[in-house]
Amino acid sequence: MTAQKTLVAPAHVGAIAPYQAGKPIEELAREFGLDPAGIVKLASNENPLGMPESARQAMLAAAASLARYPDPNGFDLKAALAERYGVPANWLTLGNGSNDILEIVALALLEPGTSAVYARHSFAVYRLATQARGARHIVVPARDYGHDLDAMFDAIEADTRVVFIANPNNPTGTFVPGDEIARFLERVEQAHGTRVTVVLDEAYNEYLDPELRFDSTALVRRHPNLIVSRTFSKAYGLAGLRVGFSVAQPALTDLLNRVRQPFNVNTLAQAAAIAALADAEYLQRAYEANKAGKEQLYRAFEALSLRYVPGYGNFVLVHVGDAPGVNLALLKRGVIVRPVAGDDLPEWLRVTVGLPAENARFIDALTEILSA
Repeated sequence: MTAQKTLVAPAHVGAIAPYQAGKPIEELAREFGLDPAGIVKLASNENPLGMPESARQAMLAAAASLARYPDPNGFDLKAALAERYGVPANWLTLGNGSNDILEIVALALLEPGTSAVYARHSFAVYRLATQARGARHIVVPARDYGHDLDAMFDAIEADTRVVFIANPNNPTGTFVPGDEIARFLERVEQAHGTRVTVVLDEAYNEYLDPELRFDSTALVRRHPNLIVSRTFSKAYGLAGLRVGFSVAQPALTDLLNRVRQPFNVNTLAQAAAIAALADAEYLQRAYEANKAGKEQLYRAFEALSLRYVPGYGNFVLVHVGDAPGVNLALLKRGVIVRPVAGDDLPEWLRVTVGLPAENARFIDALTEILSA
C-alpha cells in the first residue's frame, strides 16, 4: 500500500486565512535597515503609556512562584473581578486575552451545520473562530461602517447559534448605544429564546466617554443568552501578558469552562491584572491621553482633507486612497500603522492613538507622503 503523501485536514481548516498581526518593530528594522529606537508603532491598538507600575510590581512579586503551575481557576483574579462588576465568581471565565474568550465561545457553541452572525468590517477573529469550527458565516452589511442591529436580527437563521457584536467596533471604531443593545437583546431572546447566544465584545469599553458607558453586566443579569467579553490588553496596558475574561450566567459559563484550556492565564498575568484592575489613576490617565490623542489625529486629518471615522476606541480609521502605497511609504519612514484591506477596507488605514510625539511623527510623515 502506498503511503499518503499529502496532509489530510478538514477543508474548512485549510480554507482559513491566518490572522495577520501588526508588523513588529524588530521586523521593520531588519527589513529597511532602520534603528528600532526610532520606529513608531501605531498598528496594534496597544496602550502607549506602557504597563502600570502597580502591575509591574505585582508581576515581579509573583515571579517567585513560577516553578509552579498557575491557579487553573484564577481564584484571586475572579474575586477581584466579581467585586468590581458585582457578579458571582461562577459567572466569570478567564481567557488568554479576550481573543481566547472568543475562540472558547466558538468551540463551545459552534460546529458544522450551525452558523454565526457578525457585521462586515468587524473583528477578524469572529470570521476565524467560526471558520475553524466548520460553521457557516452570515456576514451582515455594515451601516456607516458599524453594526446594523436590525439587519443582524433579520439575518438570524434556524441554524444560528452565535451573534458577535464588537462595541466599540474594531477596526472601524464605531459604537452602538446601550439602549440599542438592550433592545436587540430583548428581540433576540423573545424570538429565539436561549438558542442564540449574543457575544458583546467590549475590548475598548474603558475608552468610552463616561456619558456613553452603560452597565453591560446588568444586561447579563437579564439575559441568560448573553456573554460580555473584556480584556486587559488595551486600556489596562497588559497586551503582552494576555488576560481577558467574560461575564455570563452560570449555564453559559459552565459550557465555556468545559472547553477552556487549563492554566490558560499564567501566573504573572493573573497578578498583574489584579493590580491593574485596582489602579484607577492609571486607567484615568490612559483615558485622558487617548482622548487628547484622538483630537490630535482628527485635527491633522481635517487639515489634510482626509475622511475618517470618529472612533470610540484607541484608534482612528482614515481614508487615504492608495493605502498600500501610503503604508509602504510610512514603513520606510519608520512608522507602522495597520492596513485593513483584509477587513474589506482596501483604501483605509487604522491608526492607533500614540503619545503626542508619536502622533506628530505619524502626522508629519503622512503629510510629507501626501504632498509628494
